[in-house]
Amino acid sequence: MPATEAIRKKVGELPHKPGIYLMKDRFGTVIYVGKARDLRKRVSQYFHPSRRLGWDLKFNALVEAIHDFDVHVVRTEPESFLLEGKLIKEFHPRYNISFRDDKRFLMLKVNLNDPIPNFTFTRIRKDDGARYFGPFSNSGALRNTLALVRRQFNLRGCRVFTPGEADYKHCLYGHLKYCTAPCVGNVTHEQYRQQVLAACDFIEGQCHEMKGQLEVEMKKAAVAQDFEKAAGLRDLLRDLKETTKKERKFERVPYTLPLAIDPQRDLAELAKVLGLPAPPQRIEGFDISNISGTFAVASLVSFKHGRPDRANYRRFKIKTVAGQDDFASMAEVVRRRYSRSLKESNPLPDLILIDGGKGQLNAACAELKKLGLEQIAVIGLAKEFEEIYQPGEGRPLRLGLNHPAVKLLQRLRDECHRVANSYNAQLRLKRISESLLDEFPGIGERRKAALLKKFGSVQRLKTATLEQITAVPGFGGKAAAELKTFLEARSVIEPKEIRANS
Repeated sequence: MPATEAIRKKVGELPHKPGIYLMKDRFGTVIYVGKARDLRKRVSQYFHPSRRLGWDLKFNALVEAIHDFDVHVVRTEPESFLLEGKLIKEFHPRYNISFRDDKRFLMLKVNLNDPIPNFTFTRIRKDDGARYFGPFSNSGALRNTLALVRRQFNLRGCRVFTPGEADYKHCLYGHLKYCTAPCVGNVTHEQYRQQVLAACDFIEGQCHEMKGQLEVEMKKAAVAQDFEKAAGLRDLLRDLKETTKKERKFERVPYTLPLAIDPQRDLAELAKVLGLPAPPQRIEGFDISNISGTFAVASLVSFKHGRPDRANYRRFKIKTVAGQDDFASMAEVVRRRYSRSLKESNPLPDLILIDGGKGQLNAACAELKKLGLEQIAVIGLAKEFEEIYQPGEGRPLRLGLNHPAVKLLQRLRDECHRVANSYNAQLRLKRISESLLDEFPGIGERRKAALLKKFGSVQRLKTATLEQITAVPGFGGKAAAELKTFLEARSVIEPKEIRANS
């Protein structure tokens, strides 16, 4: 089926609901993320030939590059706005301009453990024990709502962390009776904390009484022809509804976002073409990465219900294979993975995907047979024509690039590539940074190992004090000072610390 017909069919299956859509090129890379009030109407506009004359060059290039798309349905338009921003920051599509900077949506923060808690605005959520509300797509509505909350619950708006009598003397919130002034003992800290808790409940949506009160006052002002006051109350009511309505939070977008419109359909198609008794709900994929036999590593990627299950990703350093031997490396990794799974009684996958052709597949099958796991379905995926190899079958399956089963296997295989290649690159960068110590005159393997054991990396060693370096065996005061001077004179890019799973 031509790609244009496949896309038209997918567009026809889209719902008339709000959501976001991800346009992808022929390599499966996300090139554009957009939001829509009506997914079917918005996405179909990209493929109307009659609109082509009105497209600018950039939009024309985008449409020409579209090979496939995914969508995610949300409940409200503000939800689509929040999710669109998160996805653009996650995928960095080349045709998106908005949200590429470091700006984040506004949130409200209050730490109930503070002596006198205070609501503040923030754009970054931290693990500091505070309560966070949001993010909010409309920052203006949030600011107006917080002003209303402070008046309603008599909360402070001063920025001092722990205000006292000196701050109260020139505090407008206290003198205008907006704040109950716990700073001078007008109320106890516990009484003020109860005010803050009531405000938290209000922000979380328990504000029906206030909404009814504002509606009554707005109607009274309109009847009295005080239209300016009525308009102000109308805007305040709108901001309150905008801020306190319930919306889903997208904290872990890459983990929960479906990579296809219907992952279960893709699994059913995969089971059908492979002759499996049921759709494989857990699939594990393997890939090997090395550069001329050095820094040989492997990745294990797990998909559950057709989606990435990143908690069960694993990375391996190849330990028993010398040189560049992908077959032997694949055998080692499969043996280590499933011998440990049997030992620890971990759940086994319904399907194993090996990146490669017959050689890699046969190596994996041999190890599984030794472990008594030949009942697990295993396939290989060769990249050039996306051919599917099965044990005991002479000819591979060629289903076509647009087949749902192939797209599912491609997503798993590409994720295996990403994890393996990034781990290989991190090890190489770490080795480069550690080799800097070899340039220090007079250092041997024993003293080098002592430094790395103490500090973990060269980057941490660079930030260590002279006293901390002196405490390492083999480094007196003079040697420690010389090493400190040596490291300060050089700049090293150190990757993030990565825990290798073996």
